[in-house]
Amino acid sequence: MSASAPKRVFSRFRRNDRGSAAVEFSLVAVPFFALLFAIIETGIVFFAGQVLENGVQDSGRLIYTNQITNTNTTAEQFKADLCNRVSILLNCSGIDVDVKYYAAGTAITITDPIDGAGNYDTSGLGFAVPPANATGTVVVRAFYRWPLYVTGLGYNIAN
Repeated sequence: MSASAPKRVFSRFRRNDRGSAAVEFSLVAVPFFALLFAIIETGIVFFAGQVLENGVQDSGRLIYTNQITNTNTTAEQFKADLCNRVSILLNCSGIDVDVKYYAAGTAITITDPIDGAGNYDTSGLGFAVPPANATGTVVVRAFYRWPLYVTGLGYNIAN
């Protein structure tokens, strides 16, 4: 075998471009699909957040119009009304509701249910509707823990 034989093999390999698209796609495929799935997951999370926000707004309107305060509605009944509005996308067992009434002139303190370690803590959530014809402020919040799948790639939109 002569010294020029390896040169000929490499020059033929360099000139042959069959399969180059497959090799290039294999280099780009992982970041491409990671980005694609991150975009899809972000869209679904924002859509679910919008569905939950609209459901809370519509159910909270029942408090604003005294439809709940006149019937002594419980937290379970309020949550059931909310679930009827969001059940197309969210599992009702995962929804936590927080309704608090603040009398007129009272300072409003809203606590985050995510503690310093990043854990979800429901101990600060409650259900207190205002008395009929009250003039105070009512804060209605709902929380849902949406499972995230693309977070293993360093993409995190939690909280």
